[in-house]
Amino acid sequence: MKTGLRSVLWSAAALLLLLSIAVPVLNVLLASVMMVPITVLYATLSKRAFALHMLVVYGIGIAVLGAPAVIIGLFFLVPGIVMGHMYLKRQPARKVLTAAVLTLLAELLLELLLFDFVLNMSLLDEMQNMLRQSIDNLHKQGLMPAEWTTDLTNAYIQTIIHSLPMVFITIAFALAVITHAFARPALRKAGVEVPGLQPAKDWMLPRVFFFYYIVVILLDFIVPNRSGSFLTVALLNLVPLMRLVFCIQAIGFFFFIANQRRWPKIVPVLISVLIICFQQPLYLIGVLDAGFPIRKAFKKP
Repeated sequence: MKTGLRSVLWSAAALLLLLSIAVPVLNVLLASVMMVPITVLYATLSKRAFALHMLVVYGIGIAVLGAPAVIIGLFFLVPGIVMGHMYLKRQPARKVLTAAVLTLLAELLLELLLFDFVLNMSLLDEMQNMLRQSIDNLHKQGLMPAEWTTDLTNAYIQTIIHSLPMVFITIAFALAVITHAFARPALRKAGVEVPGLQPAKDWMLPRVFFFYYIVVILLDFIVPNRSGSFLTVALLNLVPLMRLVFCIQAIGFFFFIANQRRWPKIVPVLISVLIICFQQPLYLIGVLDAGFPIRKAFKKP
């Protein structure tokens, strides 16, 4: 396929993804790959050609959807450019993902500030009002427990608001990983060599994470859950994030065992699905793997 036709097809994909934001449910699913065509185009075109393609894509998007195309388009454009630029610099995949995650987090925080100070609309207040209205509607329909009080509603809403940092980090990480997973093979087909992540069998956290986890768990046990202090909010986000990190460690552990014992490739994949679905008990395998040299017991003699 000629380079020019390939670029046009990727631009068409970027346009279709941008227009999909007007379709409920579908927009949530397709948002996860919205950075892929942007990343591929930036890494395969000259800067002038890339700018021309994006002007056409966003020009059509604005003509059809108006302001939402600008807001959503810019949100995905910037991290897509960051990833594409770092791919051209042959940066390690870990650094590319880190830069993408940090860029997405910065954009999420910037949007909160812009809505608050420029548009005079607090997204956090709007979210609280929406949650409170939903709970009130459930009350009216008799679907809430009889003992549910206003104080419980306020505590529930506050917990969700305090958990937003964890949600933002998870979303940013997922978007970066999905983009890398799709963009890397596409770029390799286009002749751009992109470093991959370490094989799953080599995933290993520094041992210091084990001690961080012990400290966080002890603090979570000691600090009151309803104090509303900075430490409470930090723990509310740190505990589930650390569990997620140790789930990744557990996945790496089982890929290591599968490699050592020559298991069929599907076995560690199925175990990984179980770990993701049942994080609560299985993440402890990752904790033990990070804190103790248990992999030595499975190494080939």
